Amino acid sequence: MIIHLDLDCFFVSAERTRIPELRDRAVVVCKSGDTKIFSTQDTESMMTDSVGGFNGLMQHKKMFQGFDKNAWKNEFMDERGRVHGIVIAKSYEAKKYGIKTGTSLRDALFMCPKLLVVPSDHLFYQLLSTKLKAFLQTKIPILEQYSIDEFWGDLKGWVKEEETYDFVASLQKEILEKFNLPISIGASSSKWIAKLATDFNKPYGLTLVRKHEIISFVSLMPIESFPGIGKMLQKKFASYGIATLGEVLEHQKLVSGWGTIGKDLLARISGVDNEPVITKRDRRSIGISRNFHVIHNRDEMVRRAIILSRHLSYTIAKLGLHPTTYFFAIKYENGISSKASQTIDRAFSEHMYRELVVQCFTSLDSHPHYGVHYISLAVSNFITPTQTKTFSLLHVNEDEKSKRLSEKLTKLRDKYGVDIIRSGVEKQENRLD
Repeated sequence: MIIHLDLDCFFVSAERTRIPELRDRAVVVCKSGDTKIFSTQDTESMMTDSVGGFNGLMQHKKMFQGFDKNAWKNEFMDERGRVHGIVIAKSYEAKKYGIKTGTSLRDALFMCPKLLVVPSDHLFYQLLSTKLKAFLQTKIPILEQYSIDEFWGDLKGWVKEEETYDFVASLQKEILEKFNLPISIGASSSKWIAKLATDFNKPYGLTLVRKHEIISFVSLMPIESFPGIGKMLQKKFASYGIATLGEVLEHQKLVSGWGTIGKDLLARISGVDNEPVITKRDRRSIGISRNFHVIHNRDEMVRRAIILSRHLSYTIAKLGLHPTTYFFAIKYENGISSKASQTIDRAFSEHMYRELVVQCFTSLDSHPHYGVHYISLAVSNFITPTQTKTFSLLHVNEDEKSKRLSEKLTKLRDKYGVDIIRSGVEKQENRLD
């Protein structure tokens, strides 16, 4: 069987491992714009192992000094007393007040005046997730990390099917005892039914759906409960009057006519997709982005883009990646965004990338009178042993020198930190107005 493991409200549960007074209380973990990365002061940071999903590999260190119920104001309240920040995790006690992931902190405090607020500490969460993964690998030979708080495990040939429930019950108990983390586990013959089983019974649930039980298990579940059915597909189903997963299976001819998407979805809902648990996936892209208070000064915007390019360059070097496609994005205060991508036949180096970022953000800024609150950089289309590329001869010598310099910078940053070497413009913080 395949099992799916999902840590219950992980960020809150992680904080409860070091702050016992948060237990059984309405708690939210919140995130605001990351101001540390743009500081002119050096900050400690470190590379972490990949934990799946959209979690960055480079995280700033935070000094944990215990819990003060009013300390959140230092990070989420400005000099005028205005509260900012977004809820990224909530306890089940907070959920009862209608607080959701994505709720503004200001609204959450209005919904629950006695709410306890904890600023996020992603480095702590990622290191804890990495420790849990190492433990799970001693229990499950084929393990796939889907996100920072989700895993799949393939028990075939390892645990007899009739012993699956006892195995996962024991595993659930051991995780709670060893890490003090509550976790829900679903088991079935396919990955996506196992995940559906986990979502069906939370928190701290155990659900086993045998192969012959799949159709009856999914039949009455609403469309939106199935992983991967987003709002667009939900609207499409609604236009045909299809509201449950059972009704999807009753209209197989209709859904299979939607091409690969429809056929794959039918296979997943029926539990016959045969998708394997994959221990390691080839990285297709990597990026870095930040939200922040609106800024109008374009020199400051470019400075921040350069800082992000430095962090991403270091990550690329540490992972040994060789990108050839570059993505850039800006979001303005009025909801408008500006995006662009380029594919370049040059060897990657930090110097080349920094120049490209400056050039692209200057041309990408199509609304210079609007304030900017978000910048994003990403790279993809990596060169691999099976996917090679011939570089332009025009920049060979220049790029070779830049590459050697990047390698030296990486060694220095490994020893002294990512902020030890910066470009001059990064030290010149500009007025934000």
